[in-house]
Amino acid sequence: MIDRTDIGQVVDALYACISGPAGPRDWDTQRLIFYPDSRQARTGLDADGKPWIKIMDREQYVEDVTPYFAANAFYEVETARRIDVFGNMAHVWSVYEAKTHPDDAEPERRGINSIQLYRDGDGNWSVLHMIWDNERPGLSVPDSL
Repeated sequence: MIDRTDIGQVVDALYACISGPAGPRDWDTQRLIFYPDSRQARTGLDADGKPWIKIMDREQYVEDVTPYFAANAFYEVETARRIDVFGNMAHVWSVYEAKTHPDDAEPERRGINSIQLYRDGDGNWSVLHMIWDNERPGLSVPDSL
């Protein structure tokens, strides 16, 4: 059971619902912790080095990643976190490593998830927006957040 009044538990659930061996993911938890009108945005650089972004609602994200997760083990492990709260909004900087097995010594990639959350009238936090980018030549995760 996720205590949604605890930002840390919401973020932990975010990682847990997408991580695992090849096969289905826990989309019910994803729908629970993400606000109904939330957005997830993947960013990166194309072959010419130009920035791109793909913005998805909850269901578009599920459609986008389900084929990959069906065929591939994927474990996203948080390695550092900073939470800032002001009233009913929060921002989490979450450093991650992506691995094909949780015990892999070296990740296949690292990056940062920038997560914005909203606290409703019952005190429950929901992810409103999440954007992420991966390390690449010239872009490294800072040693401290």
